[in-house]
Amino acid sequence: MSTEPALVLVTTDLTVGGMTCAACVRRVEKKLAKLDGVTATVNLATGRARVSHPAAIRPGELVATVEKAGYTAAIPEPPKKRHSKDDQGEGETGETGEARQERDRLLITALLAVPVLVLSMVPAWQFRNWQWLCFVLAAPVAVWGSWPFHVRAARGLRHSTATMDTLVSLGVVASFSWSAYALFLGGAGEPGMRMPFSLLPSASDGVAHIYLEAAVGVPLFVLAGRFLEARARHGTGAALRSLAQLATKEVSVREGSAERLVPIEELWVGQVFVVRPGERVATDGEVVEGSSAVDLSLVTGESEPVEVQPGSAVIGGAVNAGGLLLVRATAVGAETQLARITRLVTEAQAGKAKAQRLADAVAGVFVPVVLALAVTVLGFWLGAGADPQAAITACVAVLVVACPCALGLATPTALMAATGRGAQLGVLVKGPQALEGLQHLDTVVLDKTGTLTSGQMSVARVTAVPDGLGKEAALRLAGAVEQGSEHPLGRAIVSYARRALPERPLPDVRDFRAAAGRGVQGRVEGRLVEVVAPDDELPPALAEALPAVETAAHTPVLVKVDGVAEALIEVGDVVRPGSYRAVHRLRRLGVRPVLATGDREAPARAVAAALGIEDVRARCTPEDKAELVRDLREEQGCRVAVVGDGVNDAAALAGADLGIAMGTGTDAAIGAADVTLVRGDIEALGDAVLLARRTLGTIRVNLVWAFGYNVVTVPLAMVGLLNPMVAAAAMSLSSLLVVGNSLRLRAWQPSTARKQRISPAPRDER
Repeated sequence: MSTEPALVLVTTDLTVGGMTCAACVRRVEKKLAKLDGVTATVNLATGRARVSHPAAIRPGELVATVEKAGYTAAIPEPPKKRHSKDDQGEGETGETGEARQERDRLLITALLAVPVLVLSMVPAWQFRNWQWLCFVLAAPVAVWGSWPFHVRAARGLRHSTATMDTLVSLGVVASFSWSAYALFLGGAGEPGMRMPFSLLPSASDGVAHIYLEAAVGVPLFVLAGRFLEARARHGTGAALRSLAQLATKEVSVREGSAERLVPIEELWVGQVFVVRPGERVATDGEVVEGSSAVDLSLVTGESEPVEVQPGSAVIGGAVNAGGLLLVRATAVGAETQLARITRLVTEAQAGKAKAQRLADAVAGVFVPVVLALAVTVLGFWLGAGADPQAAITACVAVLVVACPCALGLATPTALMAATGRGAQLGVLVKGPQALEGLQHLDTVVLDKTGTLTSGQMSVARVTAVPDGLGKEAALRLAGAVEQGSEHPLGRAIVSYARRALPERPLPDVRDFRAAAGRGVQGRVEGRLVEVVAPDDELPPALAEALPAVETAAHTPVLVKVDGVAEALIEVGDVVRPGSYRAVHRLRRLGVRPVLATGDREAPARAVAAALGIEDVRARCTPEDKAELVRDLREEQGCRVAVVGDGVNDAAALAGADLGIAMGTGTDAAIGAADVTLVRGDIEALGDAVLLARRTLGTIRVNLVWAFGYNVVTVPLAMVGLLNPMVAAAAMSLSSLLVVGNSLRLRAWQPSTARKQRISPAPRDER
């Protein structure tokens, strides 16, 4: 019996250019699906297509298929090392050459269009031969300013499809062509001609009206809307770029007694490389020589350093905070933990629901309907014996008034206003995905370190033995001996001692010695001072002096002077001011908090208890956090937001319905998030939820108005109650009303009444 070999499918990502609406997305997906065994998912917001295809179909064939549909396509290039600013492909602002070209097109169009709009719609300002000045200004707008719409409309025509670009192009062509006819053949070019407002389409004294304001207003508003939308979507790939930047570019390889600097791509498993103090570990490996404290905050998000020695595992991207290390590579390239996190972020972003583009989706049906209505109106009026100019005027009015400019502005203007206001409140809303995610939000997953806590090591408490040297003397001696240490715990003690005892300079230390994983010692003012990790049991006198408070949340160090225990210094992360109020406010908003951290169980429980959080998940790896989010969404049916600040949070942030990053966190976390608390203030979280919900409500109102406007004005134009001049004014007014409604967000204030109903934090909260 023979069996056919199983079909091997591979996945290829494509960058697709030239898509402007949902009709474009459907066209690309259908074109690719015509290839045998190929399925494709196209994301309009990111301009990416994820294609599953048989291995026999090469990526070049996929690119050619997309190009045959009338779009550009390319295989995304892997990130390259940047040698200079010119090699980046983008400026420091991240603005591409294409974006700069569109910005310049918008600015020039606005400079030419504004005088035409003002003169056409304010009769009192119409001077002698004003119409010819408007024609000269409008011509480059109708041709060059609208060129992208004309090109895409012609491309759609070749493929027997119509999009929003088709309607924009036809509106501009019809308005400008009729105006040219009116100026040259219809008597509108006579000196002294005035353009009065009129509700009914008619030709006054045999003079045809001109509609240059429509010819320039349509492209101006649509270009502005798309420019704002592009700005709101900018930085979609920031998370992946930030993750790539965490990886080192070069590594110093140890060969015998010599060292050689090689590109990271040439490092292989088993090679030994050098990590000097302050350098980042090049890849996952095992320490073979040396001891140090390794700062994992950029990788795990946790501030407490980890002591490493021969045999200890280290993670690529971690920072060596202490001595010289020799590390043997155990994983390179795609097998490293950092690479796995990158893949998680990529998959989570690809799996997100597409941002709703209601205006473009409707345009796929709206445009053919409007075209049919315009032709029907023209035929009906002519068949009824009406004046040809009146019939043509009604036809043009239908085309002009139906242009969905307000639909294109509904979302980006609201986002622009909300982003500006949010920045003042410490909240950055990146795009419509944040608004959609907050629609039915009921669960928020909170990181601990850097989110609910400060993320920096500091002295939380100093407890002195009764009848001993005293708190200040013990702290002064401990700070003095720690001056010789590079360990983060030691630096925290020195910093605290200097702040707590500003009038007493720390004395010098002699005979300083450091024991890896144990502590430091030295002679200060003739006395032997040791700052070491305590044994399992504290001295009875010191244990009795400790307050009846959970101490496991901090790292304790024992201060001994001449062999006698004098004080216990607790170093650790402290809860951010306002975290209690922020968590309590979330509950009042109907959102359940869940604490998920890579830290130990005891510190996690201590922070959760202080903030009143019942659901606690400790020792979470990046994969665990991403899995937790998937479980809450898919198994429990929750609408989940994730708040975090580290690279380990990036995958969970990208995979949640809503990702919220702390502004003080890593670029990878911020890039993967939908909302960023730019001040790093956890209390801004409640404001972020309320502002996003208010913005979503504003967008809904904008869309209702934009659709309602078309439902009312198109029939009026069809029956001859609007001429193109009034239609253009109505179209402009529609857009202005949408923008005005969006700008109300700039004055939005968090509800003071809501804040007053939230009980204050306990008096002992720090």
